[in-house]
Formats: sequence, structure tokens, C-alpha cells
Amino acid sequence: MTQEEFFPETLEASAGKKIQFTVYYGNVAHTPVLGDLEYFINASVGVNEEGTIVFINKNTTDPITDAINFNPELTKDDIEVVDISNNQNKFFFPGFIDTHIHASQFPNNGIFGNSTLLDWLENYTFPLESSFKDLKAANDIYNKAINRTLINGTTTASYYATIHASGSKLLADIALKKGQRALVGKVCMNQNSPDHYIETFDESKESTHEVIDHLNRRDPSHELLMPIITPRFAGSCTEKLLKWLGDFRAEHDYHCQTHLAENKKEVEWTKELFPDFNNYTDIYAKTNLLGPKTILAHCIHLSEEEKDLISEYGSGVSHCPASNSSITSGEARIRWLLNSGINVALGSDCSGGFEPSILSVAKHALLVSRHLVMKSEDDDEKLSVNDVLYLATMGGAKVLRLDDKIGSFAVGKKWDAQLIDLSCEGSPVDTFEFQEPVWGGEDLKLSKRKYQDLIDKWLFNGDDRNVRSVFVNGRRVLSKN
Repeated sequence: MTQEEFFPETLEASAGKKIQFTVYYGNVAHTPVLGDLEYFINASVGVNEEGTIVFINKNTTDPITDAINFNPELTKDDIEVVDISNNQNKFFFPGFIDTHIHASQFPNNGIFGNSTLLDWLENYTFPLESSFKDLKAANDIYNKAINRTLINGTTTASYYATIHASGSKLLADIALKKGQRALVGKVCMNQNSPDHYIETFDESKESTHEVIDHLNRRDPSHELLMPIITPRFAGSCTEKLLKWLGDFRAEHDYHCQTHLAENKKEVEWTKELFPDFNNYTDIYAKTNLLGPKTILAHCIHLSEEEKDLISEYGSGVSHCPASNSSITSGEARIRWLLNSGINVALGSDCSGGFEPSILSVAKHALLVSRHLVMKSEDDDEKLSVNDVLYLATMGGAKVLRLDDKIGSFAVGKKWDAQLIDLSCEGSPVDTFEFQEPVWGGEDLKLSKRKYQDLIDKWLFNGDDRNVRSVFVNGRRVLSKN
């Protein structure tokens, strides 16, 4: 296929498509604050034609009347109602936010050998990514990767592509066409890389411009598509390239993503490569790559000084516990970071992580925190179910600096949501009538405990089968019903 076939002149740009005024009616749950689960029983959530939440009414009985009371010019024919109020095992939850995923590595999910980071890159990752100069192969892989993330309830993803400009543009186009909110980064790497997968400084600079220009044309308002500066990690970039990328980031206030302190050998190797810097994090600071919209993946082996530097610049951390365990990188101290005022989110890190499910990653985040406690005997390091669901949603929004738009349900935010059904056909979650809350028919404290129990069961037992619909920007982008 020719490049022109992959980049038609016009795309069905989901960001600008109007929708019908919709009221979502039933149980609604979210974690707007770290550690707290908030839920509205029999709530109606009004979403306008731009996908923005315009009202939330709790304990209501008539969603149509709620909509007309909000806007008397609406008629019944103008209003769509998505009604799940007849089932206590169904609820709306904010869409998951994956702040660190390599879309190009999707075919390698679950393949590790006996690798650790550096040999895994050499033996598995770089050979696969270098093949993305073939747009036909890239098209197949990127379509499957985005489909799989949507099926798992991911409404926003920060994607690494490859060094290839054409393939990176293709990834952006596929995300836009499918309606997913996406940050797309062309990977930059001009040293310490295989001969078959490396670029020069000038090539990196030129292709970065090309990809960002493409994204800006496809979605000028950045409603769904956002460019993100993407140096792979310090060791794969010269100081000159890091500095150019950092200055370019700062000049345009772009997002930025990279890896930091993932593996002990990587940390030592990076210190040898950059002896004039105080530490690994200092490299990014002095090359202007740190900022409030910078995502630092992993951050396992940080010193106190580095942690404070990240906090000073307001950068966020993407916690990737499944990947960190799979390739034996280590256990990140998330409560230590949170207590320092650092925003933390979750990342699947496919294919270092073995599946593109943020629900699964959240479960691993909880378990890794308990492994830390087994060593430290400090219970304060534990993360709760509500903590990790916060990291999966609102935490991700804060790391991306999109918390005014997504991550929780509030008037003025976008309807980025997933419809969860714990009792759907084939559900891996077994629920029983005595476990369902009976609102108004039993002690309120008991009903609240039962509802928390259902959320806990979802985290530990649920999977993509429980995700029945996915909504982004008010549009239904996936439906299994």
C-alpha cells in the first residue's frame, strides 16, 4: 500500500462530531480524591451535544424531566436515555487513563524470555519496532492495539510509537478515527541503538516536526489528539538531542514522556554516559525536559534528591507495576512519591507489561505495595482499592494536566466513561443477591459497605468482559450490548 492510502485527505474526526443530548441514568461511581470512593445511586447525568457533563442529579426518578428542567427547549425526542437503573451490579465509572504504553510493542505482550530491561530491548523490542517502516504491518498492529485498549475501558492513552514519522502519523489517525483520546509520540533515539533502528540528530528533529504538524492538522483544537515529545530515555539520546527536545517542549508547552530509573543497571550505565550531571533525573532537568506536563515512567530507583527534583518541577510519574515485576525491574515506592506531592498515575507499559488492562495494572499496584510492606513493615506504604482506582483515573488526569476535563464526573468535564456490568453473561465476577445493597431497605451503613465490596470484587476478579460500553467525549466508541 502507498502512504497516500493510509493518509486520506479527510478523516471522520471524532472530536468535532455532534452527538444527541444524552442522560445516563443509574448508579455512578468514581474516585475524585485519593482513597475515597464516591457513588451516586439512581443518578441522572446530563451530557450535551459537545460531550460535556451539564448536570448531575442524585437519587432521581425521571431522567427525561431532569433534562427538560435543565433546558426547557429540549423535547423528549431530543433526548437519549441510557438507563441501567434496574441492576445494582451495573455502574458507570470514569474511563481508564493509560499514561505509559508502547503501541508498537503490542505483538510482544507476554513475551519476556528470562530477560531484564537492557537485554529485553535488544532481543525483543528493537527488532519489532524497526519493522514499522512497513506501513501495512504498522496499520495491523496499531489497529489491534487501540481496539484492545478500548475493550479494556481505556479512554485516554499516552502512546509511544517508533522512530518512523509515517507510522507515528498513522497511529494518531487510527486513534482519532476510533474516537480514543490519545497523546502520540514519535520516539527519538540517536545513540546506543542498533544499526537497523537508529536516527541522526537531524532526522529526529525533522521527523518530530513532521509528526507534530500532522497531529495539529488532524485535530487543531487538541480535543482528542495531543502531541507529546518522546525521547526514549537518556541513554538512547545525545545531550544535544535531549536539549533540543527540551527546548522545543518548553517553547510550545507540549507534553513530554520518557523513562526514568527503571532498572539498576540502566541507572549505572546512564551515570557513566552523562558524568557531568548529578544524577539521572538531573539530566532531564538540565536539558529542559522536566515540566508540569512531563510523564516519567517507572521511577523505581530514585534518590531523595531526585524525588525532590521531580516534585520541584511538578512532573508526574507513571507507575507500571506489572511491567516492573515481569522484567524484574523493582518495586516503586508509590506512597513515598504521593506523600511528596508528586502526581502518580498508572501505565500498562505494554509490552513490558503483559496486557493492556489498566484494571489489571491497578490490581498489581495494590499487590506490589503490600510486597513493600512485607519488607518495610510500614503499613502506611499500602495502597487501597480506592487508591489504585484513583491512580487509574483521576491520578492519570492530574499527571496529564487534564484533570479539568477528565478523570472524574463533574459538571464541566467530558463524559469519558465505561459502563461496567458485574453480572453480564460470562462475567468472571460472581455476585450473589445477599451481597447487593438494598438502598432504603436496610441499614445505610450496610448498603455502603456492600457497594464498596462490589467495587473490590470488580478490581480483583473483573476483566474486559465486564466492560459493556465505552464513551469518549460523549460519544459511544465501543458497545458490546
